[in-house]
Amino acid sequence: MPEERLFGLDSQTLIQIGIQLLNGIILAVALGYILYKPVKEFLHKRSEGIQNKIDESDATMAKADELINEYNAKIKDIDEERIKILEAARAAAADESKIILEVAKQEANEIKKRSLESISADEKRLKEEARLYIVDLATHIAGKYIAKNMDDEAHDRIFEETLARMENTKWPK
Repeated sequence: MPEERLFGLDSQTLIQIGIQLLNGIILAVALGYILYKPVKEFLHKRSEGIQNKIDESDATMAKADELINEYNAKIKDIDEERIKILEAARAAAADESKIILEVAKQEANEIKKRSLESISADEKRLKEEARLYIVDLATHIAGKYIAKNMDDEAHDRIFEETLARMENTKWPK
């Protein structure tokens, strides 16, 4: 073989390539046999965990809807109570009716304001919790998807880059 050549395709090189391919195949089969079941169990447990979290978030959303309905019913009761107070105040004497009417209106508005603020705060909190959970879940799913798709591409790209470097490298004599 001339000294200027970097890579000679003789019988020894072909035998070494064959042995390395055989070793790679044996390693892949052994790792597949050893790691298949634990990885499969891990993925199954993870999917169960995700499903449980989805079920929990559905239950939380149902509770939130119940609370919203309860708050709406309370607001209706408050409005009805305010109307009753106003009617009773009108039936009272003219001088006293003005005072009672002002007090009742202020109380009703404060109760309604506090109830609306409470509902608004609870809705914001529940929406933020749901949004954070959905973002976390989407990030996790996207990470798994990217990791799965990049394995084959990354493997091919690294193999091609390494082969190109080996062909372009001058080996020490």
